[in-house]
Parts: sequence; C-alpha cells; structure tokens
Amino acid sequence: MERNQSIAFAALLVAALFYLFEFVARIEPSLSSSGISKDLELSNAGFGLFSSVFFWIYAPMQIVVGILLDRYGVRRMVLPAILVCASGVLITGLSESVYVAILGRLFTGLGASFAFVGALYVVNHLFSPNRFAVLSGSVNALGMIGTAVGAVLLVQVVDAIGWRTTFIATSIVGAALFVLAWLVLPKSPESDNGGAQAPILAPVLEVASSRSIWLIAVIGSLMYVPVNVFGGLWGNAELLADHHLSKVGAETAVSMIFWGMALGSVGAGALSDRLGHRKWIICLASWAAAPVWLAILLSPTQSIAVLSVLLFVAGALGGAQMLTFAVAKDGQDAAHVGTVVAFVNMIGIGSALVFQPLVGGLLDATAQDYSSALSVLPICLALAGVLAFFISEGSRRNGHEEE
Repeated sequence: MERNQSIAFAALLVAALFYLFEFVARIEPSLSSSGISKDLELSNAGFGLFSSVFFWIYAPMQIVVGILLDRYGVRRMVLPAILVCASGVLITGLSESVYVAILGRLFTGLGASFAFVGALYVVNHLFSPNRFAVLSGSVNALGMIGTAVGAVLLVQVVDAIGWRTTFIATSIVGAALFVLAWLVLPKSPESDNGGAQAPILAPVLEVASSRSIWLIAVIGSLMYVPVNVFGGLWGNAELLADHHLSKVGAETAVSMIFWGMALGSVGAGALSDRLGHRKWIICLASWAAAPVWLAILLSPTQSIAVLSVLLFVAGALGGAQMLTFAVAKDGQDAAHVGTVVAFVNMIGIGSALVFQPLVGGLLDATAQDYSSALSVLPICLALAGVLAFFISEGSRRNGHEEE
C-alpha cells in the first residue's frame, strides 16, 4: 500500500507539473504582447486571434483526450503530448511569419490539451473519491502558483533576452519534463479494462446528451472567463494603460490572480469535501467575485498594493470553479470520468475562443477603453451565480478506494 501511494503521488506530481508547463505556454504570449505584435505585424484583434489559436485545437481535443485516456491510460497519452506541446513552443519561438507562429500555437494547444484532464484522471483513478475535490484543487494550485512565480520572472527574462529566446528556453524545459514523465508515469491498469471494448463514441454521446453536465460546463466556462481573458491575455495591457504600472509591476499584480486561485482551489475543495456540498460554494463565490472585478476595472488607483489585493481576492473566489469538475464527475461511471471531465474542460476553455478575440475587437472599436471591453468579466460571473441555482448534486461513487 505504501509503495502504491508513492507511485500515485509521483504520478500526480508529474501530471501536475505538465499542467503547470502547459499553463505557462498558454499565457506566454501575454508576457510580450508588444514584441510579438511588432514582429508579426498584428493589431489588437489580430494578437487576440493569434493567442486564441491555442484554444482552437485545445477545446475540441478535450473530447478526444477523454476517450483516449479512458481507453489507453495516462502514460501512453501524456508522454507524446508533452513532446508535442514543447515542440509547438519551439516552433513559435523560431517563427519568422505569422503563419508559422500560428502553426506553433496549434501544436502547443494540441499537446497541452492532455495536461489538465490527465492530472484529474490520475486523481480519480489512483486516489479515493472523497479526496477528489481537494486533490484536483491542489493540482490547480500548483499550476497557479508556478504560473504566478514563473510569469513575473519570465517578464524580466523577456526584457533581457527577447521573447523568441524565452520561448526556445521554455521548450527545453518541456523536453526535460518529458524525460521525468517517462521515468515516473506508471502504466495505467485502467487502460486494459473491459470497458475499453465499448463503442468509442458511446461515452461521448452519453455525456453530450446530459443537460446537467451541459449546465455545469457552462457555469465553469463563465467562471473561468476572467482567467482566460484578464489573467491569460489582456490583464497586463489593462494595468499598463489604465493604472500606469510598470511592466514588472503589472505582471506582479496579474500574478496575484493565480496566487488567489491556488488558495481558492484548495480551500473550496477542502470546504466542499468537508461540508458535502458544492453548488452553494460555486454560487456565492461567483456573485462575490463580480463586484471585485468591477472595482478592479473601474478604480483609477495606481497603487500596485491595492490592485494586487483586489486581484488576489478575485482569484481566490474564482478558485471555486474547480468544483464544477467535482460536481460533473460525482455519480458518474469511473470508466467514463475522463470523458466527463474533458467535456467540462472543453466548454470552460472554449470560452477563450470567444472572449479573447472579442475583447480585442472591443478594444479596437472603443479606442482602447479597457473598462468597457472587459466589462464582460463581471457579467459572466453574475450569470454563473444565477445558473448555479439549478445545479443538481450527485453522489460520489466513482474512483478507486485507497484508504
């Protein structure tokens, strides 16, 4: 049992590190928006479109990822995914044209599509279901903390060596992660179960026909809009333009979203597992976050301390979004959990396809009025809180008991 637990935690750590790596790769363009836009001759809308290309393949791939994980297990899927993701970052860094850069973003998104669902797959199959919320929150926390620290450091690295060299260095880190994963990730016994003989589209059709899962997925998507839009792309530019922070100061403030989400993810998971409820935490956190984002967007303050506190609180409240995965998988057949989690993640990440270029277009249309363009953030959160009233919480009967 002790050896099994060691293997389980080692696998979880590597899967969580891959999630951290892909999240850094996801937001990396936002750390040098001006440099990339200048080199590739992009407008605000064009840059938003370029960044969102990552999600064009990431979002639809989620269903494929869920099916593949449920059939073949985490090792056979995650190992090649790490290589593809790192290769995409390298291609983007070496690109001399926007078309090659877009190809690189597509490869990055393709490989990255396995990271988060792969980590939650490990949590579900190697740990007790009673620990799903807190452990999945911990995975998210590692990704958020690493991104918060890494992003601030990368801003300084980009200033020192340029965005291209930074992208190339990031790809080398990805190659090192592949070696670690090859050494640590175990073969998944779930990949050999009898459920793998079922029709390949059966779990997809079952999930896609569920109104409750669609509702949960939409709520998660709305709650994640601030991370996708502000934390992932436009936050630095807004803080520079409206609050006149320095580049490092802006990235430091934006990083507080991820610090907050790290705390909120674990805290919401632990509270949910302890109380046995999820929907009311989701509802209240969404409604509480909306006015905080209004304060961030409408306040004229130039204080990095004030903005950092507000962004930290907004991130902490947003951490409750992780509970949507727990709600979705509760009561589901363990053989289909990868598909369920992947579907919810697909809809959640898919919001970037709409909102990243939408905000870019609104900025072009409003002569860089960030408060107007980013008003979609509190609106989405308020709507998520309303929809959360209609969540029906299921029983927790899937996963493998380890305790």
